[in-house]
Amino acid sequence: MTLTQKINAALLAIFASAASMAADVSVIVGGEIKPGVYGRVEIGTQPPPVVVYPRPVIIAPAPVVVAPQPVYMHVPPGHAKKWGKHCHKYNACAQPVYFVKGPEYERKGKGHGKGRHKHDD
Repeated sequence: MTLTQKINAALLAIFASAASMAADVSVIVGGEIKPGVYGRVEIGTQPPPVVVYPRPVIIAPAPVVVAPQPVYMHVPPGHAKKWGKHCHKYNACAQPVYFVKGPEYERKGKGHGKGRHKHDD
């Protein structure tokens, strides 16, 4: 086996193992908040204009002397409501979290937006 083939095989193994762990991967959302794209929101120096709850949610306090800075997360409405069940998916159980409102938090007209959403578990 040539060196190139060995490198390709190693890269294939890395990508295959990363793909199998994809459910545990969190994505940093940049730019516009879009439905179906969830994760940490990088906002720079300005806080987002609208959040779901006025105070950050923290499930498990971090075992540190210095209080962690709050993070902004865009998550499905059901994840925000039951954050203790879902915070591990975003690696944010030990941090104060502000939930950023996205389009899925708005009512879509009469008779819409009242049922369960795909990600409301």
